[in-house]
Amino acid sequence: MPAGVCGCCGPLRPRYKRLVDNIFPEDPKDGLSKSDMEKLTFYAVSAPEKLDRIGAYLAEKLSRDVVRHRYGNVVIAMEALDQLLMACHSQSIKPFVESFLHMVAKLLESREPDLQVLGTNSFVKFANIEEDTPSYHRRYDFFVSQFSAMCHSTHEDQETRTRIRVAGIKGLQGVVRKTVNDELQAIIWEPQHMDKLIPSMLFNMQDSEDLDRAGHPNTPSGAGQDGEENPSALAENCFRELLGRAAYGNMNNAVRPVLVHLDNHHLWDPNEFAVSCFRIIMYSIQAQHSHHVIQQVLNHLDTNNKNTPRVRAGIVQVLLETVAIAAKGSVGPTVLEVFNTLLKHLRMSVDFELGDSSRRNSASSVSSVRGKESEERIVQNAIIQTIGFFGGNLPDYQRAEVMMFIMGKVPVYGTPCHALDTVKIGHQGTKRIQTMLLSSLIMVTSGFKSKSMAAALPPPFLDPLFSISLMEDSELRQLVFEILHNILDRHDNRAKLRGIRIIPNVSALKIKREKISKQDVAFMKKHGQQLYRHIYLGCKEEDNVHKNFELLFTTLAILTIELANEEVVIDLIRLAIALQEMALNNEENLPMFIRCGIMALVAAYLNFLSQMIANPPFCQHVSKVIELRNMDAPYLLPEHIFRDKCPLPESLDKEDSQLYFQTADMAECLAGPGYNAERLSIPYVPQVTGEERLSRRQSFVDTVSLQVDIISNSLPEKSQLAEEITFETLKKAIDTTGLEEQERAKRRQVMEKFQKAPFEEIAAHCESKANMLHDRLAQIFELTIRPPPSPSGVVSISAGHTQHQSVPVYEMKFPDLCVY
Repeated sequence: MPAGVCGCCGPLRPRYKRLVDNIFPEDPKDGLSKSDMEKLTFYAVSAPEKLDRIGAYLAEKLSRDVVRHRYGNVVIAMEALDQLLMACHSQSIKPFVESFLHMVAKLLESREPDLQVLGTNSFVKFANIEEDTPSYHRRYDFFVSQFSAMCHSTHEDQETRTRIRVAGIKGLQGVVRKTVNDELQAIIWEPQHMDKLIPSMLFNMQDSEDLDRAGHPNTPSGAGQDGEENPSALAENCFRELLGRAAYGNMNNAVRPVLVHLDNHHLWDPNEFAVSCFRIIMYSIQAQHSHHVIQQVLNHLDTNNKNTPRVRAGIVQVLLETVAIAAKGSVGPTVLEVFNTLLKHLRMSVDFELGDSSRRNSASSVSSVRGKESEERIVQNAIIQTIGFFGGNLPDYQRAEVMMFIMGKVPVYGTPCHALDTVKIGHQGTKRIQTMLLSSLIMVTSGFKSKSMAAALPPPFLDPLFSISLMEDSELRQLVFEILHNILDRHDNRAKLRGIRIIPNVSALKIKREKISKQDVAFMKKHGQQLYRHIYLGCKEEDNVHKNFELLFTTLAILTIELANEEVVIDLIRLAIALQEMALNNEENLPMFIRCGIMALVAAYLNFLSQMIANPPFCQHVSKVIELRNMDAPYLLPEHIFRDKCPLPESLDKEDSQLYFQTADMAECLAGPGYNAERLSIPYVPQVTGEERLSRRQSFVDTVSLQVDIISNSLPEKSQLAEEITFETLKKAIDTTGLEEQERAKRRQVMEKFQKAPFEEIAAHCESKANMLHDRLAQIFELTIRPPPSPSGVVSISAGHTQHQSVPVYEMKFPDLCVY
């Protein structure tokens, strides 16, 4: 009876169950029954409220088949679920999706690779469906964890392991596509999910055999037919897709796991994979988010500040690649922060290197310490290269700021430096940092083209740069002049002028030049004497070598090309004559090589200048002197004196005037229109400027006494004020060239007086001026303290009574400055 009742009640089962049962054939090998599947699909579309029951029933059957290992029925059930999912898009599909995801999870939990791949494929199909409304309660935590575990599969069979890893990557890609566009699924960007997603992709990307191709912005590795089942290619594509969808607030969570993965797997040394990863990152993200990535790398560099030198060098090289891509775009406010961090680590690297060398106590540790020093040099070179490359690719307005910023970090003797304390690192460390920072400045200024010299060389940059040129180190002076060449040479003529030599035909060099602008004329009037002074002082350094004279010659030549008008040409000739006189008189007991080098420099430059201004008499005079030197004194020409083992004379014969350039002859050659040749007769004397106080060669007495004497001499006398104004006086007032020369002569006399006069005379002179100053101050204080007379009367006290004495206005005496 019970069996009969069951048999009678079979047809009374719900229709959706009967339709579901009908899609399963007797033999699972026959596959899904298409006609019955069409009936089930039509029923589900017609009665969408039954979808949740259909899904629950299918899930129940699938779970039972998985346990019983009926994998044929499992495949049929998943195929049916996929078709129902693709066909139904009503609001009632939400409960059905829950059943579907539950069944996918069942498959992923099984240890059978085929079922895991089957569940992944179904999930990928579901991920590509765009839902009409967002889901408020659905979470994908399990799927992220399970797919990430599949990405790290260690199955014994290589082919099976590849299948599982590919399925895991596809599953993660499906999770990303399903969640990143859903505003309610922002939870996917939280660290607990990113810490699983990102390392899974990177783990598979490491297996790529072509890292360079992987890092190319336009050619993803594994593209093509084989890329479909290549874990490395799929992982890279998923990685790019994830980063491309990262919003402003999610960038840090996406980059941090990359850095952690590189740390955990020791991928900073060597760092090829790290470089390729960050190339992919920079080319995948939106341009406005670049500074987030740079900031993360900078912070990671700070975190690893005590790590091994090779690890730090690897991070710096990754930073170089990062900023190289971001430099042309928007890098935001991190520009100066990049340089500040790099300069800080440069200082730390020098500290580590010098600290290790100072702790070297025994001969057995010499090799290890030298190895440590060489590794620190790798870090330092990487930092300098990054500074130079980043600065060199910035826009001109930002590059000028970076130049100022780096120059502010260069330690200069005698000045407080807020970033680099020169006391702790000593003279050797200070020189190392100066050399490295100036080397980075050379890279930053390379290719810098400024329309105005005043903008390229402002006083806050020019003064400390020139103060370094006064230091007693030939290498530092060479770096200073190379920086100047980068800024001054706006038409790329430096390569044509390489090497100090007598150029037979300057026109053959095809030098490019333009007419000097008004702004540059004003710049030379303001800073020309400063330039001449440092060229003059740079020539008489006793440690000068061949390269120093080459750079000095190039500096003079570039000044002539870029900034020389008629007045500047006369100043440059006067400078050359002064250099010749300095070498001949030898008041400072210079070595013979330096004296002959100066004479050779003057000859090479005047030969260049005479041809540049195209003055035939001038060219003839210069050629005549050079020809005589070739015959009688070849050691005064650059081709001979800078040659190895050149014989040096015992002395320079000052009486043999034909071997030297004569001021009178050159003045006669330039007597034509345009040149004020009379100024050539006035000897050039270097002026003391403000940056002298920044150098080691500070002379407090000279500077103060010069200022006092100039101020006192500049005060006009009453007789001059009362002079009758005529046409001649107005003409003289307009022509200020003579007054300037007189002023320079007075300054020279004052300088000589304070250098050669006895100390007692100088003290008496200063004391008299100080007494006069005190007298003036006493008079001023007396007038200030004593109350002025008042028409209303003055209050006086006598015998204990106050009395008011009235003063008429016409009898009051006012100071001269109050009367007008």
